[in-house]
Amino acid sequence: MKTEITKMLKIEYPIIQGGMAWVADFHLAAAVSNAGGLGIIGAGGAPAEWVRNQIRETKKLTKKPFGVNIMLMNPEADEIAKIVQEEGVEVVTTGAGSPAKYINGWKKCGIKVIPVVASCALAKMMERCGADAVIAEGCEAGGHIGEITTMSLVPQVVDAVNIPVIAAGGIADGRGVAAAFMLGAQAVQMGTHFIVTRECVVHENYKNKIIKAKDIDSKVTGRTTGHPVRVLRNKMSGEYIKKEQAGATFEELELLTLGGLRKAVVEGDVVQGSVMAGQIAGLIKKEYSCSELITEIVGKAESLLKGGLKNE
Repeated sequence: MKTEITKMLKIEYPIIQGGMAWVADFHLAAAVSNAGGLGIIGAGGAPAEWVRNQIRETKKLTKKPFGVNIMLMNPEADEIAKIVQEEGVEVVTTGAGSPAKYINGWKKCGIKVIPVVASCALAKMMERCGADAVIAEGCEAGGHIGEITTMSLVPQVVDAVNIPVIAAGGIADGRGVAAAFMLGAQAVQMGTHFIVTRECVVHENYKNKIIKAKDIDSKVTGRTTGHPVRVLRNKMSGEYIKKEQAGATFEELELLTLGGLRKAVVEGDVVQGSVMAGQIAGLIKKEYSCSELITEIVGKAESLLKGGLKNE
């Protein structure tokens, strides 16, 4: 499965791990890269020096390429942007804003820049700014989302830009990878399924919540605030949605989710915590190693694509 993305990023398989805040640390990033994909450290809202340490720890565990996802709303984004240059990171993915002011500096250091986009307009803007590729993420994804589904978004972005497109949102197995390729994608980004891997250090309660999830367990909070977030339903999400429907203020709603992701990921509170996961969670039934997961996904995708998408 060699594509423009595998050549550009010097990876074996067109599988990129999502840069999930509080989840994607050096253990997971290194394991995904060692398995032939592209591991990503999720900077989220973390301090800049934490990111530097994560990069150095990843290098101890892998000699293969890996990247850092920078949430551009992070107060220390400017410092993190410098750190990825200083530490020789090969790939940067971005979210929650435009990386335009950093792109020239990154590219001078040989860093490949791949922003996450939720619309054709943003994809075109990122291409004009010099992005090497874009991740077209549909609303099936976990965490902060846009409005367009992956099935609709990916082919439109493919037609809108001349740089490679990576599909994300609702992809967890070889069937999803094959479908993304048929839509014109050159690779996929997956998040939720990588949470349920042995190398991912999230709390076991978080993993088990995903494994036990049904297709109807995915909910979106925050639509009324303009910041929709996809989570698995629990007591917190139920309370949040009730308050939204009753017209609660932004401040009231924020109090419900303050520190919620850390509560779920680190403390294992999947009742009051924010259990971010994609709609595809209902498909995930057991824990794999990153190597086992990637091998199975790639094998199935290759079989389907070579066999005319015959689902055996």
